[in-house]
Amino acid sequence: MLADHLARLEEAEKRDHRVLGRQLGLFSIHEEIGPGLVVWHPKGGVIRSKLEDYWRDLHFRHGYSIVYSPHIGRAQLWQTSGHLDFYRESMYAPVEVDEQEYFLKPMNCPFHIMIYRSNLHSYRELPLRIAELGTVYRYERSGVLHGLMRVRGFTQDDAHIFCLPEQVEEEIGGVLDLTFELLGAFGFSEYSISLSTRPEKSVGDTAMWEHATASLRNALEQRNLAFDVDDGGGAFYGPKIDVKINDALGRAWQCTTVQFDFNLPERFDLTFQDSEGNRSRPYMVHRAILGSMERFLGVLIEHYAGAFPLWLAPVQAMIIPIADRHQEYAESVKAALAERDLRVEVDGRSERMNLKIRNAQMQKVPYMLVVGDKEAEADSVSVRLRDETNLGAMPVADLLERMLGELG
Repeated sequence: MLADHLARLEEAEKRDHRVLGRQLGLFSIHEEIGPGLVVWHPKGGVIRSKLEDYWRDLHFRHGYSIVYSPHIGRAQLWQTSGHLDFYRESMYAPVEVDEQEYFLKPMNCPFHIMIYRSNLHSYRELPLRIAELGTVYRYERSGVLHGLMRVRGFTQDDAHIFCLPEQVEEEIGGVLDLTFELLGAFGFSEYSISLSTRPEKSVGDTAMWEHATASLRNALEQRNLAFDVDDGGGAFYGPKIDVKINDALGRAWQCTTVQFDFNLPERFDLTFQDSEGNRSRPYMVHRAILGSMERFLGVLIEHYAGAFPLWLAPVQAMIIPIADRHQEYAESVKAALAERDLRVEVDGRSERMNLKIRNAQMQKVPYMLVVGDKEAEADSVSVRLRDETNLGAMPVADLLERMLGELG
């Protein structure tokens, strides 16, 4: 057991996202900018953009509307939401504009609520699902900052669902289905799930709490999902489901939260017109699946040990000409692959071939394509994989078919 434990510690050190982030040129954090504030480099930008594109496409397919909101808001907004009373210590100091105070947003909820309030909604329009990759800013003490895992500026894959009481259970089920589809795309299949119920101090009437808690429980049970119950562990404003994922080393990471909120609809006086023409209060559900893009990407780096699957790899193939005279052919192969939207680079440096291969392996490039006289004559490439598998010579057309097939 001790040997296994030490082996896991050693493997975790090799997978440290801070080390791999520098080695692979994905991101950096600079004192000149500020601790806990991340800048994404071009290769990290590719990974993040592909993740975000997939996230958006999936949400559109699941009936969400994508929105955008400002990074600051007036003090009055945060007073109404209660953040200035209960969350002030985690908010940055205000800035004064036209003799009014504005705060960097610590959460996206009030902006989505204002989008909902822009119109009077009929019961026929609900559910309304609003989603945003919204960047927020929270003051974290310097001692708890840790690479991508704990930062001060981060982007949440945030969403809020406004629905009728009778729609709640189906909506929760839809969130769970979306959660496991999204997380499954990154190879996560082992989860631990908890249901947190009403604490001693709470808002909202008993019937609402019981209905919401039963809806969460039923959605889990209908999908045969094992879960633990954290009695009294819910927030004061509603019960919730938390989902943790297990990475390649078996470590658990908190990602998904599905949280009812009986507080903000009251504070912002949210209503809809019911079937009898009266004003009624909608149910509101907060929901984040990945948690934050920064933290989730940190988890992904360590989960894959930097060796991202082909669809996420910033460079999918490195073409390595053996000599300078093969540069032109290497560029033609690059053009053929790039025409099919594959991300390809040519290592045209005047270095030994083995060194170029080694460098590509260190950069975790999935495919290394060596080209020389024989390959140029046969319109082929010599294919090596990052795990050192040598597939030998392969026509460019066959390589294309293989890579596109891998991408699905």
